[in-house]
Amino acid sequence: MRWTCAAGRGLLAAALIFAGSSVACSSTGGETHDSDGRGQLTLVTGGDITGYLRSVLDDWNRARPAEKVTLVELPEAADEVRAQMSTSLRSGSDRYDVLNIDVAWTSEFAAAGWLSPLNADRFPTKRFLPPVVDTATFGGRLHALPYVTNAGLLYYRKDILDREGEKPPRTWAELEGLAKTVAPKYGLDGYAGQFLPYEGLTVNAAEAVQSAGGSVLADEGARVTVDSAAARKGVAFLAGGVRDGWIPEKALTYKEEESRKSFQDGRLLFLRNWPYVHGLASRGDSKVAGKFGVVPLPGPDGPAAGILGGSNLAINANSRHKESAADLLSYLTSEKVQRRVLTEGALPPVWADLYGDPALVRQFPYLPTLRESVLAARPRPKSPRYEQVNLAIQAVVHDAMAQRETPERAVERLARELETIVHQD
Repeated sequence: MRWTCAAGRGLLAAALIFAGSSVACSSTGGETHDSDGRGQLTLVTGGDITGYLRSVLDDWNRARPAEKVTLVELPEAADEVRAQMSTSLRSGSDRYDVLNIDVAWTSEFAAAGWLSPLNADRFPTKRFLPPVVDTATFGGRLHALPYVTNAGLLYYRKDILDREGEKPPRTWAELEGLAKTVAPKYGLDGYAGQFLPYEGLTVNAAEAVQSAGGSVLADEGARVTVDSAAARKGVAFLAGGVRDGWIPEKALTYKEEESRKSFQDGRLLFLRNWPYVHGLASRGDSKVAGKFGVVPLPGPDGPAAGILGGSNLAINANSRHKESAADLLSYLTSEKVQRRVLTEGALPPVWADLYGDPALVRQFPYLPTLRESVLAARPRPKSPRYEQVNLAIQAVVHDAMAQRETPERAVERLARELETIVHQD
């Protein structure tokens, strides 16, 4: 699975589609036990690239054949899939019991009444990294269960910085300075993130605004807070990078994979991306294998306040097998399975203790840095109208980065558009 954050390999690249599609229409079959909330289940998720999830579910199915789980995998197209998923849920379909959803969708789906609230005492949430639990709550209740987390990291060319006697940047000024002066000496572009107008740009923009001390929305989407000096500073950082050339114009077309390939092919000095890049950039066919390092994202005066990516597991409010579904959530978020999420799926787990496990740190050396980044990160703006909020942020920030609008005017425009969204009937 690649889930955005929005995304990175392993965090939403896909999600769940309308029940009418040919992929999703297969039934689990067999007897059901509606009266006690138990029976066979269907779990819908994005594409399981590594194949680990089928193996995890095979173990469940051998132990609990009466509650067999059928896995439905869907292709990559998170923005479109979210719309199709909401159409399915809005129709009242009970075809999908358990939903593996992008963390940013939780508030929207919960506010619409599509998710069955969870009993927090039933799950080991106190063992999770604290910020990830916030992604699963709305209106003071737990509506989903964190399954995979994610936070942005800064990848850098260690070989080049070592040659120049420079340390990796901890602040925006240091990042800009190195991108302007060191990158051209080696024929490299300075810095890139995910700047195409899609979910990834919302993440990059919200990271910049939050790191500058601002916010986009407050009170779970009821109040617009983006019209601030901090927000203008965050947008100006991104727009100024393109204007001054240390963010290449072609980065305005980058999603996760385009930016990852640019760094992996040796064309970038600095890259903001998700942990999944580490394994791919370390392979033998990578031009930067053994030549790069990873540190927390820089902010104005130190480490950034990043955005949490990842996915949450939720139970369809119309599922007839909620008890079985809750047991499946417990299984998938157990310490044993969370370890497999990392070792077999190469996805960041939500269990805090795993980030300090010496054997895992040897295998995944970025874990301490990732833990630091997750603990400093926050969810994307929560809103019952998240998709409209998402589209507004993408469009406005992309216009600012493309030099079609000043950062000041862009923030004013975004505030107006968000006020319209928040206060619509």
